[in-house]
Amino acid sequence: MSENEQNQQAEAQAPQFAVQRVYLKDASLESPNAPEVFTKPWQPEVNLDMNSRTQQLGEGAYEVVLTLTVTVKNDNETAFLAEIQQAGIFTIAGLEEGELHHTLGAFCPNILFPYAREAIDNMASKASFPPLMLAPVNFDALYAQQLAQQQAQAEGNAH
Repeated sequence: MSENEQNQQAEAQAPQFAVQRVYLKDASLESPNAPEVFTKPWQPEVNLDMNSRTQQLGEGAYEVVLTLTVTVKNDNETAFLAEIQQAGIFTIAGLEEGELHHTLGAFCPNILFPYAREAIDNMASKASFPPLMLAPVNFDALYAQQLAQQQAQAEGNAH
C-alpha cells in the first residue's frame, strides 16, 4: 500500500463532524391572560422543559431537534407559554457507537441551544414581555444522567 493510500485510509477513519444547517423547525407562543397579565407587577416563575430527538437522514447525516418548552407564570397565572423546535443537520463519521450517541445526545443539542434561547427571547419580547435570558444548560451532565437512568432500568428489568 502506498503512503498516499495509507493517508487516504487514515483520513477516512478519522472522526469527522460538520454542521450542515441550523434552522427553526417550529415555534409557538401563547399568552392566554393578555392583556390582564400586563397590569400586574412582573415577578415571573419560569419553568423550562427540554428534550431532543435524532433522526438519521442518510449515510453519516443526522437531524437533531432540540425542543424547549418554557412556561412563565406571574402571580400564579400563565403569562405565556413558548415552544421552540430548533433543529440542525449534522454530518458525522468515524465515531464509535458510544461516541456517536454522545455527540448526538449532548454535543449537537449544545450547539442548538443558543439559537433556541434567542428564538424564545425574541418571541417573548415581541409579545411585550421582558427577555428571559435562559441560563446555559450542561448537556453533558444531562446525557450522563440519562445514561445512568437507562442502565438502572436495564439492571432492574434483568432481576
